[in-house]
Amino acid sequence: MKLKQLESILGDVSQFSKPKIDLEQYPTGPHIASRMVYMAETTFGDISGKVVADFGCGCGTLGIAASLLEASYVVGVDIDYQALEVAQNNMQELEVEMELVLDNIQDLSWRGPVVDTVIMNPPFGTRRKGADMEFLSAALKTATTSVYSLHKTSTREHVQRGALRDLKAKTAEVLCELRYDLPASYKFHKKREVDIAVDLWRFTI
Repeated sequence: MKLKQLESILGDVSQFSKPKIDLEQYPTGPHIASRMVYMAETTFGDISGKVVADFGCGCGTLGIAASLLEASYVVGVDIDYQALEVAQNNMQELEVEMELVLDNIQDLSWRGPVVDTVIMNPPFGTRRKGADMEFLSAALKTATTSVYSLHKTSTREHVQRGALRDLKAKTAEVLCELRYDLPASYKFHKKREVDIAVDLWRFTI
């Protein structure tokens, strides 16, 4: 599948109607999601034929992208039942397969080499400090090959230090810097939309 085709399909994914600020629920737009998963596959071969987990999957965009790029099995994990309902509807509309799990990623008790690759757009940690690194910690404990994750560019040094020193990742590499087009989603947002610089990271275990 071509990148433009993938982005076009992801453009039909429905997003949160009433996002929850405490969970930092922001949509992963088709532009970023398509490039994130497409690069994971075409550059590193980490999607096709692999078991892929989407942590904090929300409405399922990243997991759906992995399924479209022929992952052998995809599981999406989220703590919000309403988000998983939207993800379920998206899967049915696009006719893709993905298992959905209602759970806190901190409570997962998966054992053994089950998941090859974790992909995620975690909370940035602006509402609850450290949430971003909690997600990364859980992902690095789960994946057996690699983790792809989005983090604010302003936290680059913090993320790299935490991943390598504290979480014992083998490598931590910024693949590219992207512009996260963040639409006004909550009452406290004063602008219609704002661009946030984010890093696409690849961590290996």
